[in-house]
Amino acid sequence: MRFRIFLLWLLSGVAYASHAQHAAAVTTQNKRSNILWLVTEDISPYLSFYGDSTALTPNLDRLAREGVVYTNAFSTAGVCAPSRSAIITGMYASSIGTDNMRTLADVPIPGIESYSAVLPPEVKMFTEYLRKAGYYCSNNAKQDYQFQAPLSGWDESNRNAHWRNRKPGQPFFAVFNFDVTHESQVWKRKNKPLLVDPARIKLPPYYPESPVIRKDMARMYSNIMVMDSQVGVMLKQLEEDGLLEQTIIFFYSDNGGPLPRGKREIYESGIHLPMVVRYPNRVNAGKRDDRLVSYVDLAPTVLSLAGVNVPAYMQGQAFEGKQRQKERQYVFAARDRMDTAYDRVRTVRDLQFQYVKNFQPEKPFIQNITYRMSMDLMKELLRLHDAGGLNAVQQLWFRKKKPVEELYDVIADPDNLHDLAGDPKYAGKLKELRAVLKQWMRTTGDKGFIPERELIRQMWGGKDAPPETAPPVCTLKKGQLILESPTPGASLSWQWVDAGAAPVKNHWKVYNGPLEVQKGKRLVAIAERIGYISSPVITKDF
Repeated sequence: MRFRIFLLWLLSGVAYASHAQHAAAVTTQNKRSNILWLVTEDISPYLSFYGDSTALTPNLDRLAREGVVYTNAFSTAGVCAPSRSAIITGMYASSIGTDNMRTLADVPIPGIESYSAVLPPEVKMFTEYLRKAGYYCSNNAKQDYQFQAPLSGWDESNRNAHWRNRKPGQPFFAVFNFDVTHESQVWKRKNKPLLVDPARIKLPPYYPESPVIRKDMARMYSNIMVMDSQVGVMLKQLEEDGLLEQTIIFFYSDNGGPLPRGKREIYESGIHLPMVVRYPNRVNAGKRDDRLVSYVDLAPTVLSLAGVNVPAYMQGQAFEGKQRQKERQYVFAARDRMDTAYDRVRTVRDLQFQYVKNFQPEKPFIQNITYRMSMDLMKELLRLHDAGGLNAVQQLWFRKKKPVEELYDVIADPDNLHDLAGDPKYAGKLKELRAVLKQWMRTTGDKGFIPERELIRQMWGGKDAPPETAPPVCTLKKGQLILESPTPGASLSWQWVDAGAAPVKNHWKVYNGPLEVQKGKRLVAIAERIGYISSPVITKDF
C-alpha cells in the first residue's frame, strides 16, 4: 500500500514537472514572442484530431501536429458575446454584467435599449496591458464584447488590421476572426457547393434521420473546410514574414457548434470546444493536454506568455507561462437572456461529471429564438416534433419543463442524454458539484439574479443614462506632461498631431506615464471608462 502511494506521488510529481518544464521552455525561448489568435465561430470539436474526420482540414491538422491539442477547453457561455466578454477581460460574464445576449445591438426586449455594459472600474481589456508593455495589438475584426471597446484596447480594430502595420521589430498580438463557420452561414451559404457528402455524416442521437438535417450538417462541415483554407492563408503570411518560429499561435472557437442544441446551450455541445496552441520551434509538438481550461483563462495566459504581470482582479488563471497556476478542478458556464428569451442556467464540470442547475425549471428546454428559425434544420426538427416523428431521446430537448438539477457522466455520455441526478449511486457527486457551483456563484458575485432593467440602472448609478467620463487633466511637471482622469477606472489615450490638426484614426496610444513635450505639436487626449460615455477630446498646443 505504501509503495502504491509513493508511486502515485512520484507519477504526479513527474507530470507536474513535465508541465513546469514545458511552461519554462515556452517562456524562456520566447520572452517577447508574438502571439497570434486564429478565432473561428460556432464550432465544436468537429475536427480530425478530436476524432471527427468528416471535414478535411489540412491546415488545422498541421497546427495539431506541430502544437498542443487541448482536449478539455471550455467557454464560459454557449453563445458569442458573453463568451467574448470573458475572453477579453479575464472575468466571468455573470460577474461583470455581460451575460445577457446581446446588449449593443437592437435589444428586442420592451423597455431595454441598446447599452454598453459598465464594467467594474479596475477591469480592462487585457490588450491594454499588452500595449503598455510595447505590443502592437490588432483585431481583424469582430469585437462583440457587450461593451464598446475603448481606444486603449487596440492599436487598430478593423477589416484591414494586421501585424504588418506595426513598427519594425515590434512584438505583436494579432487576432483574426473567421465568420464563415458562424450559425448564419448555414442558411446564407445553403446554395453553395457542398464539400462534404451528406450521406457520410454521422448524425448525433438527438437528431432524427432526415435529408434536410443531413444537408445542413454537410453545410456546417463544408464551412469548416473553407475556414481551414483561410487559416492556411494566415499561416502562409506568417511564414512569408519569417515570423512562424517567433509566434505563439492559438486556434479556438468562440462557442459551440452552430446547429440547434449546440450553440446557446451549456451542455457539452455548447461549451466544449476545440483549442490548439502551436509554440515556437514546435515545443511539445503533437502533445495532448487533458487539463481543464476555461476561456476566462485566455487573458491571463496571454499576459503570462508575454511576460506581463497578470492583474490580481482577474478571475481566470494562466495555464501557461511563468505565471502558470495549478491545474483546475472545475470549469463553469452560465446562460441568461438569449435574444428575447430569459432562462437562468448555471453549470459546473470536472473531468468526468457535469452538473446543471436550472433556476427557472418551469420554462421549456427549447428557447423560441427567432434568429435560428432561418435554418432549415431547425424548421425540420419542429416539423417532425409536431408530426410525432421524434423518438424518446430526440424528444428530450422538447420537454416543456426542466428538472431543477441535472447530472451527467460526460465520459460515458458526451451528448448529455442520461440524467443521473436522481440516481442514488451519484448522490455524493451531485452534492459535491452543487456546493462547488453555489460557492462559485457567491465568490464571483453572480449578477444573473438581478433583473436586466435594474442591472442597467445600477450600472448607471440609478440614472436613466450612462455616466460621462470626465475629461483628462493635463499638467506640466519638470518638463514632462502628466495625464490624469478624475473618473475612477478611466483609461487614457493620446497622440501628437501637427498644430491645429485633428486626431488621426488608428494613431491613438495608451497612456503609460509622463510624456515628453514636443514643441510645435498639439497633444490630443481622451478618457474612457468602459460603459460610460467617453470624455470630450482635449487638445493642448506646445
